Amino acid sequence: MRMLLRGAAALAAVVTVASLTSGAAAQPRTGRAAEAVRAAAAAQIPPGVTAGVAVYDREAGRFTEQVNDSAQFRSASVVKLLLTLDFLWDRGPDYSIPPADRARLEPMLRGSDDDAADYYWSTYGGSAIIKRMTDRAVLGLRDTAPPPADHPGFWGYTALSARDTVAIYRYILEKAPAPVRDFIMDNLRRSTRCSATDHFDQHFGIAGAFDKPWAVKQGWSGRYAKGTCGSQAASSGAQADSAAPAPRAAAAVDLSRPALHSTGTVGANDRSIVAVLTLHPVGTSYGKAYTDIGRLTRSLNVPGAKRPAGTWFGTWGEFVNVRRGPATGGDRMTQLPAGVEVLVGCQVRGEEVSVPPYTNEWWAYLPQYGGYISNIYISSPDNRLPNVPECAA
Repeated sequence: MRMLLRGAAALAAVVTVASLTSGAAAQPRTGRAAEAVRAAAAAQIPPGVTAGVAVYDREAGRFTEQVNDSAQFRSASVVKLLLTLDFLWDRGPDYSIPPADRARLEPMLRGSDDDAADYYWSTYGGSAIIKRMTDRAVLGLRDTAPPPADHPGFWGYTALSARDTVAIYRYILEKAPAPVRDFIMDNLRRSTRCSATDHFDQHFGIAGAFDKPWAVKQGWSGRYAKGTCGSQAASSGAQADSAAPAPRAAAAVDLSRPALHSTGTVGANDRSIVAVLTLHPVGTSYGKAYTDIGRLTRSLNVPGAKRPAGTWFGTWGEFVNVRRGPATGGDRMTQLPAGVEVLVGCQVRGEEVSVPPYTNEWWAYLPQYGGYISNIYISSPDNRLPNVPECAA
């Protein structure tokens, strides 16, 4: 038997696995009416995380979750929805998109390409884009605002709330011309696991909590470990900063803590619109933030959502490879963010892996990645994971 974690650490690992079904304790909610607090009873916000949450059931015509939904967060890449809408506005009657713009917009929506966002921000007026959007009553934006005056070039510093994010999706789905709706939503349904610019695994939150159909536009901003996504993922711990340094003066919107946002639609016919905006303590690793937003999103009441089968476990180690088969010689599909939780569907005996003084021949199949990792990197005291079936032959 392998004992990766001993004493208090082992107990913590057991508590971590057990808490995945019950959720972490929610932080106090302030500034909301009693009705909104009652509506938010399902939302479990991990300790240390600041969150703005809104879930809107389009079929019932009501919110099922509202937690600090008017609070302003820096938008990070979620603002790319507004950049796209601004470009497509009044392009009728057929809303044709020139090939050069299609080549920018598609990776911007699917892979969150930052170079494309830079292009549209600088070409079409920067902060004026946000003013045009907020001036359009049909969008119904109440909390959206341009970046601070001393950071005019940083489109990711646009202020946005969870309820405004829901309003943006409602406009796209219910009021936008059909070609605009179809172009945006079709691309969000094709969200790529690896971001186009910094190679982060962007299938956190909605994309990790629910089975398809879903459509997502994610966002992240702050100082995280270098991206580890894809077969050519980085193999060093170098730091990458996807945001500007902390602002010189205090601002209404927190620009210093790492942000991680998951927004989009879930279920058949885009039944539920989900907006989860989060801030994490300075120094939080990407894997920890990824895990916390996943726990929060899984706790939400999302009508029409289908939850994936399997058991959630923590992992340890950096740059853990996800292989196409249960062997170290199998093709590397991607690498996991350090310390991230993973959904295990089944397990199988494969090549014995040694990380002295431990060895393990069991491998876990991760259905959301379509590949395997050695159980030696799973935070569990036994080589064979408890309550996880063997994979069918």
